[in-house]
Amino acid sequence: MAVKTLQDLLDEGVEGRGVLVRSDLNVPLDNGVITDPGRIIASVPTIKALVEAGAKVVLTAHLGRPKGEPDPALSLAPVAERLAQELGRNVQLAGDVVGQDALARSEGLTDGDVLLLENIRFDPRETSKDDAARGKLARALVELVGDDGAFVSDGFGVVHRKQASVYDVAELLPHYAGTLVAAEVEVLRKLTTDTERPYAVVLGGSKVSDKLAVIEALAPKVDTLVIGGGMCFTFLAAQGLPVGSSLLQEEMIETCRGLLDRYGDVIHLPRDIVVADKFAADAESKVVSANEIPDGWMGLDIGPDSAARFGALLTEARTVFWNGPMGVFEFEKFAAGTRGVAEAIVQATEKGAFTVVGGGDSAAAVRSLGLPEDGFSHISTGGGASLEYLEGKELPGIAVLEG
Repeated sequence: MAVKTLQDLLDEGVEGRGVLVRSDLNVPLDNGVITDPGRIIASVPTIKALVEAGAKVVLTAHLGRPKGEPDPALSLAPVAERLAQELGRNVQLAGDVVGQDALARSEGLTDGDVLLLENIRFDPRETSKDDAARGKLARALVELVGDDGAFVSDGFGVVHRKQASVYDVAELLPHYAGTLVAAEVEVLRKLTTDTERPYAVVLGGSKVSDKLAVIEALAPKVDTLVIGGGMCFTFLAAQGLPVGSSLLQEEMIETCRGLLDRYGDVIHLPRDIVVADKFAADAESKVVSANEIPDGWMGLDIGPDSAARFGALLTEARTVFWNGPMGVFEFEKFAAGTRGVAEAIVQATEKGAFTVVGGGDSAAAVRSLGLPEDGFSHISTGGGASLEYLEGKELPGIAVLEG
């Protein structure tokens, strides 16, 4: 890409300079405890390189959706603590975003110090549709690193957003792609322009509407499109099959019927389903044919025959993109389908295929199921951004780096 990289910045020299880094540290929390530190760990290489080169590093990141005002439950305090462990050095946490504490702490930074600003979305200007409001926040962020500062974009999970800490700051400072963003874009370009066939895509998750654009973009380009997760029931309903009390988007049935008419030769749906009498880890469950889901029962995973059939397709692929679990993998009883598909993708990797896990729940599933992260060619940190790139949309946070 025609973008300056972190290495370009390091070659120019950062010792003694303030560097503003937009990281993606939006990790899942359970009562203040980080349950999956994957995004923090992925952010470390860029931060560490800057620290070791003597930069004064100021980090911006968000956590959750705090609606533009401080929310103690979404403080970055646990993130600062875990990041410090990963870096092996102290990480200061400012008590505000761009207020007096952030300014005072930034002015006190010495070479190699790291300051994490409080959750950037505590400031409503971050996500404002008003260019002037976002610009004002961006200028306040720039003030924290000084006139000779630089901006490194390393939060791939937010590059599809036109936000102050992603887009507007890049218009005010010399800007560079961090190692994470550069790697993600390279991977996605390979998936769209340089794909070795057979090319297989696996889509799961709850809603067809969330994946509709990527289905329409990829279906004409792939050899195999596997659909599982909650979204498969709308496709099954489009075939006229009963789905019991399974997740269903009735308004999408006609759309799914059209997709099956156009791309029925590449779309693969489950032939058997693990159904449950309720949505719970201890629910009664049984395997039924996909055309025999009983009334009052809900599908919570693809069945073993479907997992084996999908697996056979995937192990023979040369390029695989996976986004979305096959079932409610958080409940052990309904994790087998996701595990089976993931293990098939690992086998494909071992046979030389280029395999990409598209972020979000799929990446969480890899870790929670204890699968080897190096069993995949790439695990993305940005599910939404990955999908929008594959849909052919322009990502504002990437476009601004090219300017």
